[in-house]
Amino acid sequence: MNIQLSERFIRFAKTECHQSSDLYEQLSLAIAQDAQLLQLSSFAGAGQPVPNLLFGAVHYLLLKGKSHTLSSYYASLVENPARVEEAFSSFKAFCLENQEEIKNILTTRLVQTNEVRRCGYLYPVFCYIQEMTKKPIALIEIGTSAGLQLLFDHYQYTYGTEECYGKLDSVVKIATEVKGDNRPMLMKNAPLISTRMGIDLNVLDLKKEDDELWLQALIWPEHHKRRELLHAASEYVKSSSLTLIEGNGVELLPNLANTIDEDSVICVFHTHVANQMPLEQKKQLLEEIATLGGRRTIFHLYNNIQDRNLHLDYYINGVEYKQTIGATDGHGSWFEWKLI
Repeated sequence: MNIQLSERFIRFAKTECHQSSDLYEQLSLAIAQDAQLLQLSSFAGAGQPVPNLLFGAVHYLLLKGKSHTLSSYYASLVENPARVEEAFSSFKAFCLENQEEIKNILTTRLVQTNEVRRCGYLYPVFCYIQEMTKKPIALIEIGTSAGLQLLFDHYQYTYGTEECYGKLDSVVKIATEVKGDNRPMLMKNAPLISTRMGIDLNVLDLKKEDDELWLQALIWPEHHKRRELLHAASEYVKSSSLTLIEGNGVELLPNLANTIDEDSVICVFHTHVANQMPLEQKKQLLEEIATLGGRRTIFHLYNNIQDRNLHLDYYINGVEYKQTIGATDGHGSWFEWKLI
């Protein structure tokens, strides 16, 4: 049995799924003890979050119409799902019956959860940047998936009160909790964005039914609100003109940054994609940002490089500043604000 993979599923169950997805928590703990399913999971590409990818592959096939008793345990597929404690035998049977299709997904797809609700903690940071620089922001997103976060200014936000921010008439309504004693400065209307560029190893096109289905499959079965937000935000993307570039974001960054004029301030950002980067690539990214920062003002907003906290590094007049914003929920339901 693959001990390392087993530990990943146990960790996923305890740190990611507990109190968030009873189904995936139960299945993860059972998969961790099953040699056949661990072997199947091992076909996932290097650097991929294996549990997410396996569950996404199975969910994708079910959403696509595969008929199986397993469907009865998925809140995304039935109104009254069966007891999750009894799901594993059906899950294993489904995986073994469809293992060739699952292997193909594991080897060709990437975990590209384009979590719209993470914009809830991006919004105050972009407000902070614009308030500091008084300039329009040129966004460069690494790991953009389908580009939904590049349109953060098309969404409406609330932070525990009735006060609304951003695009006040938006159908995408994001409610986020701010934990701790500090509160961010929030602009009533969204910051001015001059450029939107997204880079991804595999750009998803929401006008393609299969790509949109894959994003839906990556959302956990019980998370109805996340599905609603994805659907609503997708309509904005389909009607917008975004520059989405397929390739390695770290390698393409210098040339893309050089296309942005000095009237805008560059903000390179990414949420959770760095956990799929090798250590050397993370170092290279930080070095590229530092090199660009020697020539112009640039901001770098990220997590999962040093730790899971949200960080904001920036360079103004060649001087480096590093700030920790705080912890964030993986799906964006809450965040800490440690900046004063």
